[in-house]
Amino acid sequence: MSKKEIYEQETEKLLIPIMEEYQFELVDVEYVKEGATWYLRAYIDKEGGITVDDCEMVSRRMSQLLDEKDFIEESYIFEVSSPGLGRPLKKEKDYVRSLGKEVEIRTYRARNKKKEFYGTLKSFNESAVTIEMEDKTEMVFAKSEIALIRLAFDF
Repeated sequence: MSKKEIYEQETEKLLIPIMEEYQFELVDVEYVKEGATWYLRAYIDKEGGITVDDCEMVSRRMSQLLDEKDFIEESYIFEVSSPGLGRPLKKEKDYVRSLGKEVEIRTYRARNKKKEFYGTLKSFNESAVTIEMEDKTEMVFAKSEIALIRLAFDF
């Protein structure tokens, strides 16, 4: 397991009791380098949406725990935020929540000369995703060929 994966797992373990206490959902944790700076990010959500105050409250509690446990070698910036509208579907619960909703799929390689597909998420399993297109035909995508899948949104 990579350092990145260990840091993300350890962070999740520390966050779960806080999420349960406030009845928030832990959407994702990522440890990424942007430029010369490392970021540890926690994305949280709740029914009705997350507020800045919610993020601040979790950030304060979690910062204390991160200081106490001190398991990350590099210096980093810890951030807590809402996952936002365009968040990708990653975990099973993301797919479950999105069943019956319009999704956008971007593939690594073109299929029928296209790399972007929109349709209603009909089903999924550990290896594939099925969407229903506007013309009522179904398309099945292997998860390995999907570069991005997220809820589609119109402005």
